[in-house]
Amino acid sequence: MAASCFNPFRQRKNKSKSLSNPSSSRSQFNTEANTMEKKRFDSMESWSMILDSENIESWETFKDDQEEWTADLSQLFIGNKFASGAHSRIYRGIYKQRAVAIKMVRIPTHEEETRSLLEQQFKSEVALLSRLYHPNIVQFIAACKKPPVYCIITEYMSQGTLRMYLNKKEPYSLSTDTILRLALDISRGMEYLHSQGVMHRDLKSNNLLLNDEMRVKVADFGTSCLETQCMEAKGNMGTYRWMAPEMIKEKNYTRKVDVYSFGIVLWELTTALLPFQGMTPVQAAFAVAEKNERPPLPGSCQPALAHLIKCCWAANPSKRPDFSEIVSALQKYDECVKEGHPLTRHSGLVSRNAIFGRLKGCVSMTSSIPVNA
Repeated sequence: MAASCFNPFRQRKNKSKSLSNPSSSRSQFNTEANTMEKKRFDSMESWSMILDSENIESWETFKDDQEEWTADLSQLFIGNKFASGAHSRIYRGIYKQRAVAIKMVRIPTHEEETRSLLEQQFKSEVALLSRLYHPNIVQFIAACKKPPVYCIITEYMSQGTLRMYLNKKEPYSLSTDTILRLALDISRGMEYLHSQGVMHRDLKSNNLLLNDEMRVKVADFGTSCLETQCMEAKGNMGTYRWMAPEMIKEKNYTRKVDVYSFGIVLWELTTALLPFQGMTPVQAAFAVAEKNERPPLPGSCQPALAHLIKCCWAANPSKRPDFSEIVSALQKYDECVKEGHPLTRHSGLVSRNAIFGRLKGCVSMTSSIPVNA
């Protein structure tokens, strides 16, 4: 049944309240404490002041916890906030005379489960980012832990997220060469990531950043993991609109969940639209997992790109290509565009490219949504 796929969304039965419940006063205290803590962190100043270099004396207390990546707070200047989430805020800043982005994560003190999750995500993101070096991976610079705020400092990507860029475009307006250039940046970053044994697990347009040269870099590794450490992973990681069906169903999954997500991102590039627009995230997840649906491909989509998209989001993970194969295909497509040749599956490109020998059984070019591969 569909209900088994959505453990986080099962409705909880309302428990009757009793005046004699000894935990009621404790619950009320925790609620009030959480409210007070939220108000405390509502102002922008309260976040940045915690890491203010003028408070460096209090920072000395945490010297024992410092790692080689620990930021020198005397060299950090925090500017304006430009993005925020449920537990995080991102500021523009200067670190050692370089423009940076400062991601601050507030660790709640009265919510044990949330605190543990956020601390683990911080630890994982720093551990992974600090060892990754590639032109299409956002560059890690430093980090710090100063409870209740942790921060990660990365290079500043001036043009924001790919989703922001697409929101400014008319539907279906991106040229083929622009689609290929952006897709190649993303796929090269992901090819490198997988070569390092890392699964991203939340690849989406909001986690892809653009710099001044309009080059794309993969970012946000809070839910990422080493493949060797999550081979038996189950459960929901990532964002429903971009999430592979096996992950939605909480089955075992592999690095091919990232390939599925890339297929959705490639669809975004061809349409400039939000996937499953008009649906809630849960409705989108149900459509993918239970009805095998995918976002509709426009008739104007290049046949070769449409074929690659369908291969990437195939229901069967084993039929999805690796990123090395995706990069190879996109490079061939790019060559065709530059040489003025049409981008069709039946062109000489296909016969020369070994990828399609593996992918030819993936999804028929004439198949319609839903996908049955």
